[in-house]
Amino acid sequence: MTTAEIGVFGGSGFYAFLDDPEEILVDTPYGKPAAAVTVGSIAGRRVAFIPRHGKDHEFPPHRVPYRANVWAMKELGVTRLFGPSAAGSLRRDIPPRTFVVCDQAIDLTKSRENTFFDGPITTHVSFADPYCPVLRQGLVGASVELGIDHRVGGTMVVIEGPRFSTRAESKMFATVGGDVIGMTQFPEAALAKELELCFANVALVTDYDVGVDGIAPVSHAEVLKVFGENLDKLRDLLFAAIPRVPEDRSGCDCSHALGGSGHD
Repeated sequence: MTTAEIGVFGGSGFYAFLDDPEEILVDTPYGKPAAAVTVGSIAGRRVAFIPRHGKDHEFPPHRVPYRANVWAMKELGVTRLFGPSAAGSLRRDIPPRTFVVCDQAIDLTKSRENTFFDGPITTHVSFADPYCPVLRQGLVGASVELGIDHRVGGTMVVIEGPRFSTRAESKMFATVGGDVIGMTQFPEAALAKELELCFANVALVTDYDVGVDGIAPVSHAEVLKVFGENLDKLRDLLFAAIPRVPEDRSGCDCSHALGGSGHD
C-alpha cells in the first residue's frame, strides 16, 4: 500500500509543519536508513521525510546510508523525490543565499556504495540528465512565486568530503564547468534514477568556495550559520513546490529510466 508519493531528504526543521506526522521504521536490503521516516500531508499530498545525515547529524557525507535512504523511499511508495542540499559557490555571480535549481552534476566521490546493481544482476542506467525536468520546473515556479533569489540551472560538483577543497581543486572545479559544490548529491541522484524515481535538487548556497579569487577559507560553523538562517526559506520553497508536482508522470522519462538498459 502506498504510504507516501513524494519524498524529501531534509532535517527536523521540516517535520513540524506536516499535517498528522507519524514515524515509520523501515528496514531495507541495505540496512536501516539514516533515521525513521516521518510521513504526513502537505496540501493533501502524502510526503515522506528522511534526514539524510541522521536525526542528530551523525552521518558525515561519505558515511550517509544512501542506498538505504533511497530504497526506503521507494518501499513507501515514493515516486518523486526532492534532495535539497547546502552548497558552496564556484562563481562570483552566484552569491551566498542564492537557491540554485541544478540541472547537471559531476561526480568526484571516491569510496561510496553507488549502485543497486553491483551483481549478480547488472545494468547501465542512462544518466545524461540527472535531475527531473518536471520537478525542476516546479521548484523554479515556486521560487518565482515566493520571490526567492534563484538561478535556473547549474552544475553541482560533488566531492567526497568531509574536508573542504584546496584552492587548486576549487579553481579546477570551476574550470571544468562547475557552478556549485557539495558533498551529498552522489550517489543519491544516481540511486534514485536506478529506482526510476523523479529526483530534483535545490542547492542553497552558503558561501563562496575557496578557489573564488579573494575569498577567505570558509569554516563549517559559517556554513551551518547561513544554512540555518535560510532554512525557513528553503522549507517554504519545498512546501510551495510539492503541490505543483503533477499527479501523473507523463511529463518526463524518469519512470522508465531503465528502458533499454538491459534491466527494464
